[in-house]
Amino acid sequence: MEPILELIHVSFSYHSEKGETAALSDISLSVAPGEFIAVVGPSGCGKTTLLSLISGLMAPESGQIRLLGRPIGSSGANIGYMLQRDHLFEWRTVYDNVLLGLEIRHRKNDRALARVDSMLDTYGLSEFKKAPPAALSGGMRQRAALIRTLALEPDILLLDEPFSALDYQTRLEVGDDIGSIIRREGRTALLVTHDLAEAITLADRIVILSARPATVQRILTPVFEDSCDTPLKRRSSPLFSGYFEEIWKELKANG
Repeated sequence: MEPILELIHVSFSYHSEKGETAALSDISLSVAPGEFIAVVGPSGCGKTTLLSLISGLMAPESGQIRLLGRPIGSSGANIGYMLQRDHLFEWRTVYDNVLLGLEIRHRKNDRALARVDSMLDTYGLSEFKKAPPAALSGGMRQRAALIRTLALEPDILLLDEPFSALDYQTRLEVGDDIGSIIRREGRTALLVTHDLAEAITLADRIVILSARPATVQRILTPVFEDSCDTPLKRRSSPLFSGYFEEIWKELKANG
């Protein structure tokens, strides 16, 4: 199966009047269609920079990023980007917020609207369609933000710590929720997170970065019992603590 995303010896530095700050060094990674990848590393190591490069907001200084087998600038790939905040507009209803991306891209057709209605119904938000975002809980707001992103049918979904603004209990619930939705919709996802438990419970593979300039120190593939088929169930597995300790030691050794 051809990878949906390839990073080939990617390096990047920030430049200012004070000099050069190397952020990423010789990053190589391949992501298969439908795969859920988590990226962890020390604070400030360049995790968000990596997402900015993949999204095309910045260009690598060296190396190449390929989406759907083509250089990122000419791939025609549809990239979804979900940030730390839900960025729902309070003056629009939940439904109008969910449709915003479709409106901007001029893709609000019958098929897209039917898909949005189906997702709102499936993921428990249909009764709030005409409500303002203030009527939603934090978890429901993130669900609405994800549906807004999925409405555009992205080839790859970039998640920049989308649960970090939530309290701990809500974060657990929403992580389980969002992870299940992404898998049910069959989307490829790349999650940047500081939360090791989040990475272990959500991802098919975990990319561990070193301190800046970040390099790929290791790629871990957590394997759980067949019965642990949701993030919350993974947390209760006896294997969970072993993976947590393994990643923690790797970060401490290379941080």
